Amino acid sequence: MTTLTSTEGSKKLVLRSDDGVLLPLHPARWHGSTTAEERHLLSAVRGPALDVGCGPGRLLEALARRGVFGLGIDPAPAAVALARSRGCSVLQRSVFDRMPAEGRWGTVLLLDGNVGIGGEPERLLRRCRELLRSDGVVIVEVEPPGSGWSTHRARLERGHEIGAWFGWAVVGADAIAMLASAAGMRVQAIDATPASRWFARLVLRACRARACA
Repeated sequence: MTTLTSTEGSKKLVLRSDDGVLLPLHPARWHGSTTAEERHLLSAVRGPALDVGCGPGRLLEALARRGVFGLGIDPAPAAVALARSRGCSVLQRSVFDRMPAEGRWGTVLLLDGNVGIGGEPERLLRRCRELLRSDGVVIVEVEPPGSGWSTHRARLERGHEIGAWFGWAVVGADAIAMLASAAGMRVQAIDATPASRWFARLVLRACRARACA
């Protein structure tokens, strides 16, 4: 993804596909504090946690306050610098690069639409499965039911400032079970918040209910 991550300036940052459609994007969250619903979600996270597409590190910061070790990864240098300035442990790399502790992560986070990374959600979820330990969980933020899933060639735009094209996907709550199954996982639960955000918990398909509780 391109590095237009700042919300500074008078122009709104948008994510636009090559057919002109605006895709879901919530840049105002990136630099703010975690919301009450996010803190509730993170209260159940078991470490160590890997935040994929961590941005400026607000989720990692919240996990650290709970005493949960978290590592962030993000390919954008500006995002990595901001996260490190908050005291977060972050690596500048893609999730498809080699990771420390592969197969031993307790939780992998794909929030703020990051299930769209690369435009191949099945491949991304399969990669997250490789990173998990046997009782690990992938927490995925998805779009509301009825969104299905779609792939796009997209770019970030802010006024006359335009980023490079990259692959992206939009995944709805009604599509995540199919994608999870194709990646060797299953949906343990899907929860909606009062603010109409949807989160799915994915576990390894062979994981039994008692082991994953």
